[in-house]
Amino acid sequence: MASTARTAGTPAAIATDAVAELARERVDHRFKGLPPDADGRSVGELAAERRSLFTGGFTTPVLALSAEALDHNLGLMEQWSERHGLAFAPHGKTSMAPRLFERQLDRGAWGITAATPAQVRVYRAFGVRRIFLANEVVDAAALRWLASELAADQELRIVTYVDSVRGVELMDAALRDAGAGRPLDVVVELGAVGARTGVRTEAEGEAVADAVAATATLRLVGVAGYEAEIPDADAETVDAWLRRLTGLAVAFDKAGRFAGVEEIVVSAGGSAWFDAVASVFAELPPLSAPVLKLLRSGAYVTHDDGQYRRKTPFNRHPDEGALHPAFRLWAQVVSRPETGMAYLNAGKRDVSYDLDLPEPQVVRSARDGSLRPATGLTVTRLADQHAFVSLTGEEAERLEVGDWVGLGLSHPCTVFEKWPLIPLATADGTVTEYVRTFF
Repeated sequence: MASTARTAGTPAAIATDAVAELARERVDHRFKGLPPDADGRSVGELAAERRSLFTGGFTTPVLALSAEALDHNLGLMEQWSERHGLAFAPHGKTSMAPRLFERQLDRGAWGITAATPAQVRVYRAFGVRRIFLANEVVDAAALRWLASELAADQELRIVTYVDSVRGVELMDAALRDAGAGRPLDVVVELGAVGARTGVRTEAEGEAVADAVAATATLRLVGVAGYEAEIPDADAETVDAWLRRLTGLAVAFDKAGRFAGVEEIVVSAGGSAWFDAVASVFAELPPLSAPVLKLLRSGAYVTHDDGQYRRKTPFNRHPDEGALHPAFRLWAQVVSRPETGMAYLNAGKRDVSYDLDLPEPQVVRSARDGSLRPATGLTVTRLADQHAFVSLTGEEAERLEVGDWVGLGLSHPCTVFEKWPLIPLATADGTVTEYVRTFF
């Protein structure tokens, strides 16, 4: 049977009316960085004013998304996935932003990946109908809710992990108690010794698959995992693990474990090794049903100026394009009490710091609005509301209190969660819309 990059039938598109409703939300004190004089306006009304990020009354610190970089990244991954024969379910935990989900689905995404039932609830509130839940769910209340969602919407498809016999027992008991009418689709998760979740051996995977087969509430539809959590992951260990994953799919199929399944799911892929996923998945032989080769990268949507700039597969394949960092946090110099030091009004409450400290990239003069490279500026540490910046060269004398400093950020997942409403700005600083997040 042929593999499939996308599946026809169930609509993946988000509920546009629910997304449109976001534009009617009123701006107020909940949303930091926004102009105080905008209080009471709807988000849509504020967007229509097309204010300047720099002169339109926004208060610092303020996080902005680049409209151009965002559009570029969405288009690049759509084209890349299509070219490599992969379906794409970008991980929604990165942004938790329905406006971005809508754009991802419009650009060909099969569905959206979630990590928790709470995230699935957000997706369902905005009508997402294909959800890959990359975790084993053993919470009875969450399973009852999943059963009710499946019962209420026959076009809804949810696929979730299983990685233990005990987990299967708990899932089955909760779904039976809920009177589930439709079986919940599951994939056996393969892990690695010392990694995160997932079975460690193929024999354990077979035992979990047998436990699923013994239930009426669960249906085995494939295998999945996450290669980036392999200890000391490199090209060799990632390729070897991916071949174990595809080998498990082949063995399950040969044993008849996917009998009656319309489509076999084989899924992997974060934002560091999707080239390896494409390469190994391309080696999959024909199985008894079409194969949905599902990639789940999430951080690509904004990329970054840290971890993913270093790790992106496009560094290994520059001929296939390049992602562009879409985040910039603008902070102001609020103190210059020592030679060679400056303090910005942005700290741990505003920026990610779990992987890398912010990177000063550009200075905007408070005197005339001119821009210059942030040469000689280095963030050395963060307090809750301050960034400590060391200065060398001419900036040790030139940087003034009031100047704006544009910071590049690392790890978008921990940036998005700090900002409930994010301006989307064009290259000249014109804010054209706002992205609402739900963490």
